[in-house]
Amino acid sequence: MAAGQGSGGGEGGGTQDAAPRARTVDGVPVIRRAIPDLEMLPVEALEIIETNAETVLEEVGVNFINNPGALARWRDAGADVRGERVHIPRGLARKLCATAPARFTQLARNPGRSVEIGGRGLVLAPVYGPPFVRDLDGGRRDATLEDFCNFVRLGYMSQWLHHSGGTLCEPTDVAVNKRHLDMLHAHMTLSDKPFMGSGWNASRAGDCIEMCKILFGAEVATSQPVMTSLININSPLTFDDATMETLEVYATNMQATILSPFIVAGAMAPVSVVGTLTQVLAEVMAGVAYAQLVRPGAPVIFGAFVTSIDMASGAPTFGTPEASQVLYGAGQLARRLGLPFRSGGGLCGAKLPDAQAAYESANTLNASLLGGVNFMLHACGWLEGGLVASFEKFVLDADQLGGLHRLAAGVPHDPAAQAMEAIREVGPGGHFLDCEHTQRHAPTAFWRSDVLDNRPFETWAEQGARDSQQLAAERVRALLASYRQPAMDPAIAEELAAFVARRKAELSDAPA
Repeated sequence: MAAGQGSGGGEGGGTQDAAPRARTVDGVPVIRRAIPDLEMLPVEALEIIETNAETVLEEVGVNFINNPGALARWRDAGADVRGERVHIPRGLARKLCATAPARFTQLARNPGRSVEIGGRGLVLAPVYGPPFVRDLDGGRRDATLEDFCNFVRLGYMSQWLHHSGGTLCEPTDVAVNKRHLDMLHAHMTLSDKPFMGSGWNASRAGDCIEMCKILFGAEVATSQPVMTSLININSPLTFDDATMETLEVYATNMQATILSPFIVAGAMAPVSVVGTLTQVLAEVMAGVAYAQLVRPGAPVIFGAFVTSIDMASGAPTFGTPEASQVLYGAGQLARRLGLPFRSGGGLCGAKLPDAQAAYESANTLNASLLGGVNFMLHACGWLEGGLVASFEKFVLDADQLGGLHRLAAGVPHDPAAQAMEAIREVGPGGHFLDCEHTQRHAPTAFWRSDVLDNRPFETWAEQGARDSQQLAAERVRALLASYRQPAMDPAIAEELAAFVARRKAELSDAPA
């Protein structure tokens, strides 16, 4: 569907449109925030957090586990290395972070779908990591490769998603040590949007680099970002060898990484917002600084995935006020550090795409928009605390992202938006339904859902009284039935398939 149809996205402005419009690239509107960021924390609080984070790095230190090369790099840079604990002198990490770019472009195989990450932009990417999937027909079940491919197809067809994402679900019918090959191959062939590489270990990262050399050419794939990959920090204050060696592979080849503490506040960080933000900043600065030790100028993203904990059950909670406060504060810290910011998504603890899912997801999605997020992972499809990727929630969330696009565009005040001609035409006691201004702008004046039912009760009842999950299931079936695979150079497609087949044959099945 072209932007401007259905849900009212698209290009325009001036006197032709009374609604805010977004610049559109190959059918996907680009988000450039025309609204201010919500600066929740005062400067005094931010300065306290920054001072305390430097104290944590210097006095408490961070662990780099089973990685002598990392310890040597830190020692050469001037850090105090005691065993596997690295104590970073005050100011050193921040100085190293300064070589990371404030914004960068991730290339897509369709150049028109390349994305800029940073600045006033917001790039939307789908759910990442669930081992289970759910749909209305099959219920909750182990994810398969076909499920994964269908999520790629749905993401490709969404007019609001900019990015194909990474591990949309874990295809459990493929050996753990081979899944990355099939998943990346699916992203490369079933979509032409940007994608993520494997963040599991150095060998798999190396495979991703080799596949990108086939798709983009060796020179491009080792000098410009063609992947964005997630590097989770083992909070509190620990960097394990597998993730750091993965980071080393990507940074060496100038591929983008998200340095993201994985924090459940109250369990892996303090219960207070300021205490959690102090730890987040210390961990991110250490990770970003290390990436710059590997290769100055390597693109990195300041990540903040923070949820709170239910102190009664120990379960993580989502969409809470405290999580939003951490998100707002982390965005402020990222901007002060001069780095792109990753957080947010359609996060929830709900077991079904129900009212709980909607409330909690809406809270996080809106906080992400107002908090200045530049790269939003989990923008659609997340269910059950990240254990489940839901097909129905994927399309429900993706649909609501259209509203996020509209909010980000701000409120126009050009002559068409002022609507003085309409007010004059209607005058006292009339109505605006058939005035010329309304008729001209009606197709794009209001954002409209492509999934939800806004018809009168009688019409809704006559057509089956379907709830949102049933409507979404129908939407999933319709989208997959109409999917058309984007074209690819046959020689590249053949070489990619041959690489995947060869690497899978070289590897014995392994559970990790």
